[in-house]
Amino acid sequence: MSDDWKKDRFGAIERNENPMVLTRMKNGYAVIGDTQFLPGYCVLLAYPKVNSLEDLSLEAKTDFLRDMSLLGEAVQSVCNPRRMNYSIYGNSDEFLHAHVFPRYDWEPEERKPYPVWKYPREMWVMPAVQYCDDKHLSLRQQITEKLTALIAKDYNFD
Repeated sequence: MSDDWKKDRFGAIERNENPMVLTRMKNGYAVIGDTQFLPGYCVLLAYPKVNSLEDLSLEAKTDFLRDMSLLGEAVQSVCNPRRMNYSIYGNSDEFLHAHVFPRYDWEPEERKPYPVWKYPREMWVMPAVQYCDDKHLSLRQQITEKLTALIAKDYNFD
């Protein structure tokens, strides 16, 4: 499969062609991150697509943030990091999405006190840490399974 779906991640979701989707949530789609230098990195894409958190009603904002926390809880449960980090920006991708980063004890000491964005650019693009089923499918399946259970417990999801 080519990476053409990356040009339009939402269109690829609608066409069922986005291979990174973990599951549909109440106010978005949970996807595993393209890079896995911090194993378990995931993103929540708001759906329907909006520009920012402020574009949502209070109920939709609450649902989005709740979905983000459930995704973090699933990653926490599966990956057992020392801490979870959550980020919502919108500076380069102008659609609402939340990054969910596990942070680990094994990270270099000089990186631990800083946001993941302080990691060198090379870490984000190294082929060795890019998501691939051969290396990451089991992790992905475990996160999906845990997240699905959390959703079933937490929401009356239709």
